[in-house]
Amino acid sequence: VFHRKNYFYPDMPKNYQISQYDCPVGTGGFLDVEMGDYVRRVKITRVHIEEDTGKLIHTGTSGRISESDSSIVDFNRAGTPLVEIVTEPDIRSAAEAKEYMINLRNLLLYLEVSDCNMEEGSLRCDANISVRAASANEFGTKTEIKNLNSFRFLQRGLEYETKRQAELLKSGQKVIQQTRHYDNLTDTTKALRTKEEAHDYRYFPDPDLVPVQLDRKTVEDIRASIPELPFEKLKRFVNSFGLPAYDARFLSSDKNTAAFFEQCMRLSKNAKALSNWIMGDFSALLNRDAVDISSSKISPAGMVKLIEIVDSGRVSLNIARSVFEEMFNTGTDPEKIIEKRGLEQISDLKVLESFVQKVLDENPGPVAQYQSGKEKALGFLIGRVMALSGGKANPKLVNVIIIEKLNNIYKSGL
Repeated sequence: VFHRKNYFYPDMPKNYQISQYDCPVGTGGFLDVEMGDYVRRVKITRVHIEEDTGKLIHTGTSGRISESDSSIVDFNRAGTPLVEIVTEPDIRSAAEAKEYMINLRNLLLYLEVSDCNMEEGSLRCDANISVRAASANEFGTKTEIKNLNSFRFLQRGLEYETKRQAELLKSGQKVIQQTRHYDNLTDTTKALRTKEEAHDYRYFPDPDLVPVQLDRKTVEDIRASIPELPFEKLKRFVNSFGLPAYDARFLSSDKNTAAFFEQCMRLSKNAKALSNWIMGDFSALLNRDAVDISSSKISPAGMVKLIEIVDSGRVSLNIARSVFEEMFNTGTDPEKIIEKRGLEQISDLKVLESFVQKVLDENPGPVAQYQSGKEKALGFLIGRVMALSGGKANPKLVNVIIIEKLNNIYKSGL
């Protein structure tokens, strides 16, 4: 059932908003939020559909509401449908609020409800907060904070408002129920207006809209279409692939990243190596170029092939990273890159011994330091061998050869 929510504000030109009151789409849900050593269950009061409002744009020196000399209204989004999700007062800190929103966004992306782009306004958040004495049984007077258009601003705005309300109560003053605006430049909140109560909106059923009745089959069809959700995928990645919880959480938090990882796992059994590459070099390059993993030039087959090449000892990890960046930029097969650039790892013992001997002959100081017990000198000597070989020497074999030669030098000097 749709209702008219009556209020007089410039972002709604007809002076009422189509919303839902006592018959929302859903009630009684919850979302579990992992906070390291504990889980916070955030109950969901209701999920309802309503129409969006216009957007107020404040004009003036900086565009900040506190310094503006006038406001204009952009009505482009007014009247378009939106879904509002209302939680119970279960969240106990600004950090929990931020983590809840991150989890909720991931869930909505998995379900393809929205692209959840906060910069463009397709995901927005208003935060209600109240502070009370530890000994109090009743909740304190709440304020609502607006203009929280990033998870970072959400946390910072709540942290400031927590401190502001606590200081008011400690000084014997009262918190006024009001709507406040978060100013990210000053990291403070400022009062906009006193907060309305539900009866102030004078809800009544919209006479132009008939009630919508969903039959049981429609509900069950929707339920059957729901994909594996992030928290379910996380558990499966841990149990089926033996991944650490941290890795599984990273991979499952994004639908496209999880899909890429699973495509790789159909071709490989090295889950941890895949996880390390995706979380490390791959994510860094994606962030650098602001590219989604689904549109990257790296294919699952190419990723798996490069890992197999590293495992076989044909190229070192550092060389593989260089190969991977070229794969990312061009989409070229790793075998072709290695062949074209002559990057195959040198494992010929005679060649490696000649490199090692040359480095030892040219660096008597570090050799003497190692023999006197300074282990760091070994790292320097290995680094010189790798540089001499253009990074292509097999580091494991270099380590064995150089220690053997250093020990022989030490014994011959006794």
